[in-house]
Amino acid sequence: MYNEDGLTASQIGIILRDEYGIPLAKPILGKTITDVLTENGVKQDMPEDLDRLVKKALGLQRHLRMHNSDRRNVRSLELIESKIHRLSRYYKKRDKIAKNWKYAAVIAQAQ
Repeated sequence: MYNEDGLTASQIGIILRDEYGIPLAKPILGKTITDVLTENGVKQDMPEDLDRLVKKALGLQRHLRMHNSDRRNVRSLELIESKIHRLSRYYKKRDKIAKNWKYAAVIAQAQ
């Protein structure tokens, strides 16, 4: 997921944009930053957007354990988990994650 400096593909894109004035890497390289990282041996377990959603859900679960009457964030967690399920279906169809990968609170707590 991260390169040797600990940066994700989106963070590399932001650095290219802000520090070097390169708005998009794909027209210059002919491939995405993720493809370049994969070619150079940086393997990602799951796509970055799905990973961030799982981490966000984990944070909300932790919050709700302490503040169980926070109804607004209960609904927010439901919406985030819905996004996770939709994205996982999409990535399973495109073989980006394993077909047997399944989101559950237990998975989120382990990461």
